[in-house]
Amino acid sequence: MSFTRRILMVGTAMALGIAGAMAQAFPTKPITMIVPFAAGGPTDTIARIVGEHMSRTLGQTVVIENVAGAGGTTGITRAARSAADGYTIMMGHMGTHGAAPGLYPKLAYDPQKDFTPIGLAAGTPIVIVTRKDLPVKDLKEFMEYAKKNEKTINQAHAGSGSVSHITCILLNEMMKVDPTPIPYQGTGPALNDLVSGKVDYMCDQIVSVQGQVAGGGVRGLAIATPSRSPSLPNVPTTLEAGLSMFQVSAWNAVFAPKDIPADVAKKLQDALVKAVTDPATKTKLEGLGGVVPDAQRASPEALATLVKTENDRWVPLLSRKVKQ
Repeated sequence: MSFTRRILMVGTAMALGIAGAMAQAFPTKPITMIVPFAAGGPTDTIARIVGEHMSRTLGQTVVIENVAGAGGTTGITRAARSAADGYTIMMGHMGTHGAAPGLYPKLAYDPQKDFTPIGLAAGTPIVIVTRKDLPVKDLKEFMEYAKKNEKTINQAHAGSGSVSHITCILLNEMMKVDPTPIPYQGTGPALNDLVSGKVDYMCDQIVSVQGQVAGGGVRGLAIATPSRSPSLPNVPTTLEAGLSMFQVSAWNAVFAPKDIPADVAKKLQDALVKAVTDPATKTKLEGLGGVVPDAQRASPEALATLVKTENDRWVPLLSRKVKQ
């Protein structure tokens, strides 16, 4: 073997060894998880709980960065354009990756093509809530009341593109009513006005409304899941209450920019699965009313299927509403 060839072989081996070592070393610095909503909201809360456990598994801090705006699409757009190295990931959800293409015709990203799915973190079921003095006692009476008072009834939501906005569009469509929408800058102000009786009803994630429902500040009519939630055991399901088609969960999931290295994606996926299957983390999420996936449902393959299914569900409905 010639001296030159021997040098080339040694050089190639060293390069491969360095590349392998670099891959093995991930992560060597903190990871940023972009949350496309304000601090303190349901997605932010879930991201912080899950991110804290992922930090321990990965050996590096997962730093939460809140980048709110345009129904969450501002933060997701920024995250999608980040370097595909695994050091910037994001906590997307039903709105940003399921419904956004129907609300924003010029959306800067494609939920099915522009991301590497890491996995599902937690679902947060939707609860239909009314002001406590609305003259109805259950969902059936509420639907009748809404139809009779369609010209005067109003519905609060947390802003265009928010979960409370999107899910109540679906509810109103099913009830065949067109209430007056009252937009707010976030769930907090909307819920405050519902508690004070300034607005009539809203749809929102159990994480947001659980305390007020349990405390009697608002009335919980139904939860949009097949089974009752342990967090609100006295609130019937929409199946029980007579609106079986209204099944909605504002799922939250971790994504990375597309084309990150496969081994990096695998490390992130493994860290996420460890987080959601950890008993302590699971207890925290379930204590908020969250539905925590098992390892199979938390997988990137399951998440990719979910995004497609949600696009198929929401985009036709919302595109039609946006054009009206």
